[in-house]
Formats: sequence, structure tokens, C-alpha cells
Amino acid sequence: MTQNNSGNLSKTYGWIKNLSIVAALIILYGWALRGLEIDAATLVSSWPYMTDFVSRLWPPNLEIIDVAIKALIETVQMSLWGTTIGAILSVPIAICSAHNIAPKWLQWLANLLQNAVRSVPSIVLGLLFVSATGLGAPAGTLALAIYTIGYLAKFYQEAIESVEGRSIESLQVAGASWLQVAQYGIFPQVLPLALGYTLWMFEYNIRAASVLGVVGAGGIGFELVNYIRSFEYNKATTMMLVLLVVVTAIDVISSKWRQRLETK
Repeated sequence: MTQNNSGNLSKTYGWIKNLSIVAALIILYGWALRGLEIDAATLVSSWPYMTDFVSRLWPPNLEIIDVAIKALIETVQMSLWGTTIGAILSVPIAICSAHNIAPKWLQWLANLLQNAVRSVPSIVLGLLFVSATGLGAPAGTLALAIYTIGYLAKFYQEAIESVEGRSIESLQVAGASWLQVAQYGIFPQVLPLALGYTLWMFEYNIRAASVLGVVGAGGIGFELVNYIRSFEYNKATTMMLVLLVVVTAIDVISSKWRQRLETK
């Protein structure tokens, strides 16, 4: 009887706990929705304006396809160099952030640096480097490099922290130096994950580069914003379609590469 009563009580407490979680989530999302002040009537009444805007985007103006391809090449170049620079700078920050390698005080400083970089929007970084180098691709490349650090450093850190502890301990017991532990115990396990994260970041930076065009940081985004500002929506559509094709192709290729890295 006592066991049955305790079992019933635990089930009751479990139901109460689950209902409390559901109620808390409903309250949380209700609070968030109320703060957004979304007016369904306004959305319905604005539907003709949205359809009018979309109708102006079509058909695309293919006369500027050469301009779109040139701008796209510049975007890929920006993303390639921005991702590479950011990845290189992310490695020491990730090592200093990992709890299974670095001391506490160094972890705190490195994590603070990561959080500081991630808290700065990419557009603000673009404005910063535009003021330093002027309009164009150099500003966008530097902005992407710093933007990349905020994410890849965190990804690399998590990869380092997920390393199998026994392999590190066995190397330490065998008298291996810190460099040997890193070379034979950490890097072989981290490298496939790190390369996968880097490929994903390169793909993401191509899209991010188009956003940086708003502040004049070069690439296809710069041309896209100029066409929209001049109400040449058909030309803007051409830019977006070219970007869509390339992003899709890079996504397919990078996904296959990441799958190969995961199976090795």
C-alpha cells in the first residue's frame, strides 16, 4: 500500500509539474505577444499594399545580369576572406575559453570578449569599417571577419569542450606536453567539427554580406539597396535571384562536405 501511495503521489507531482510548465509557457508567450501589439486588422487591411510591392518586383530585369554576377563575385570574395580571417582569430579565443584547457580567469576574459563581439550588430561593424576604409568591399570584409569571431569562437569552444576526456588524461599520464596533448588528443577530434562549422559560417556570411550593403560595405547588397532606393524593383529582383541561386548551390556543396567530415 505504501509503495502504491508513493507511486500515485509521484505521478500526481509529475502532472502538476508538467501543467505548471505549460501554464508558465502560455503566460510567457502571452506576455510577449501583448508587448508586440500586433494588430490583425492592420495586417489584413495592408494586404493590397504588400501585393502591390511584390507585383513591382516582377518580372526581373535580366539586362543587368552582368552587374549582378560581378557584384556576386565580390560578395563571395568578401565572405571567403572574412570567414578565413575570422576563423584564424577564433582559434586562440576558443582555446582560452574552453573549460577543459584554460584556467578560470582566462576563460572569463575570453568569454567576455566573445559576448562583446556577438553583441555588436553586423551593420554597426559595417559602419565602423566604412568610416575607416570608405565605401566598398574592404569595409565589408573586415566587418565579416569580426562578426565571424563572435560565432566561430563559440562553436570552436564547444567542439574543444566535447573532446573525450580519457584520451587527454591518457596522454597526460604518459608524460605528454601541453602541445602534444593538443596535437594528438584535441585537434584530431576537433578538426572535423571545426571545418564543418567554418563551412557553415562561410555560407552564412554570403547572406550577411548582402545585409552589409545597406551601409555601403560593398558586394551584391550594395547594388541591391541602390536599386531599391531608386525604385528599380525589377533590377533588385535580378540581384535577389542570383543571390538565391548561389546561396542554394553553396548550401548543397557545403552540406555534402560537412557530411563527409562527420563520417571520417
